[in-house]
Amino acid sequence: MSGKLLVIEDESRLAHYLQQGLTEAGYAVEVASDGIDGLHLAMEGDHDLLVLDRMLPGIDGVALLKAFRSTKQTPVLMLTARSQVEDRVSGLQAGADDYLVKPFAFPELLARVQALLRRSHGVSTAGDSTQLQLADLDLDLLRRRALRAGQRIDLSAKEFKLLALLLSRQGQVLSRTELASLVWDMNFDSETNVVEVAIRRLRAKLDAPFAKPLLHTVRGMGYVLEEREP
Repeated sequence: MSGKLLVIEDESRLAHYLQQGLTEAGYAVEVASDGIDGLHLAMEGDHDLLVLDRMLPGIDGVALLKAFRSTKQTPVLMLTARSQVEDRVSGLQAGADDYLVKPFAFPELLARVQALLRRSHGVSTAGDSTQLQLADLDLDLLRRRALRAGQRIDLSAKEFKLLALLLSRQGQVLSRTELASLVWDMNFDSETNVVEVAIRRLRAKLDAPFAKPLLHTVRGMGYVLEEREP
């Protein structure tokens, strides 16, 4: 899924993290650091979704949202450090489509963004399965067993979790940020190379012994598990 997103967030580190992660996930991302600039960009731009912080300098998120809703119905995901029910209710009453309390894991935010975009575009999703398959690769989530061309692949716990994630979203490019958060529960860390190391080890077990590679690198975006024509 792709689209144009506007992130209105005054905490620079979080704003950069969200811009990086959402860009890696395939979205075009604009960022505003205060309510005044955010409202201007929101009103003048043609965005598919807004990620809006509640507490902003200039104009706070609730006031911004009320002004925005006077003319536009673009989906809005509101972020807040406040967890009280009344704060969530006031945000939703102002016109937010969903609400996420800080601190949050990036994959949860991404899932909520995707859900809001699917809802606005009328896209449905398939259910989960305990048996995953791609070409000659079979993964049994209950028995925690991986086979390729009938041969057992010995994986560590993290490698199995990484493969299961990639296989459950086969054909979808997963960013380094999303993989780090989902598999290792790591957020806001751009220095570690744990993802690259794990991908290299998984590829050595999954692809190296076989003629046809399934795990591919998409330069500048992330990794995808899919069957490609020679």
